[in-house]
Amino acid sequence: MKNELIAGQLPPDVLEDLKQAKQTLEHQGLADRLTELIGSPITASIKLLPEIAGDALNSAINKSLKTALDVALKTLGEETKTGKPRLMGHKLMAGLTGAAGGAFGLSTVALELPVSTVLILRSIADIARSQGEDLSKIEARLACLEVFAIDGGRSQRDAKSDAKGASDDHDSEPGKINDETEIGYFAVRAAMSKQIADASKYVIKNGLGDTAAPPLVKLIGKISNRFGMVVSEKVAAQAIPVIGAVGGALINSYFIDHYQDLARAHFTVRRLEREYGAPLIREAYRGVK
Repeated sequence: MKNELIAGQLPPDVLEDLKQAKQTLEHQGLADRLTELIGSPITASIKLLPEIAGDALNSAINKSLKTALDVALKTLGEETKTGKPRLMGHKLMAGLTGAAGGAFGLSTVALELPVSTVLILRSIADIARSQGEDLSKIEARLACLEVFAIDGGRSQRDAKSDAKGASDDHDSEPGKINDETEIGYFAVRAAMSKQIADASKYVIKNGLGDTAAPPLVKLIGKISNRFGMVVSEKVAAQAIPVIGAVGGALINSYFIDHYQDLARAHFTVRRLEREYGAPLIREAYRGVK
């Protein structure tokens, strides 16, 4: 019986899946990828952005996530014709929108980012289906949106902050992380759990009409705080004068690659949790190197 196993008795292929997922979820950040591409730290490029860019970015991020939420709730339940992830098609389209961002700079962010975000979301949904998620369920659709809150490669300190935030939330679901010893990916999920649960309950009770309802606004705000850091890295790279349209397209391809990888790892973990139970998979995840 699967539920009678202990972490050390999980099949080798399951442990290998967890190992690969953990490598992605804990260690692969977009900033590192872009630094390799550009040849200089993205953090330095972020400091060079004009102050006015901050307000423009925040506005674009909020608009993008609101659009993505609307798409997640209203259309992600539709099945793809083939049932297989259409990753390359989404990547090519994201590359085209990135080319515009690279050619015309910060002035295009408000137009380009919502399009890129929705393309990434649809790609995430395809990956979710391929891992057995039932996107007719609201919680599964919001789990697709949750991927934007996952940032592989974040520091241990920031992850501890997520765990602390989860432990301070007295309304968190039983069994979730309740101390600072759990950090990283599961801390993010614990920090997001109440917002996703509240948003799901609201939609089930009230329908899909009002995406400006408080539970949905809180969910978007929680995701926005984390998604914004990755978007800032992308925009900083695209704003470098020598990047241009070709570089902008390549950076956007890295951007969608980043979230496709995170989605694949995230929904692998969720699939294994359904098969073997969340406590067992969490224990095994902690143990794999």
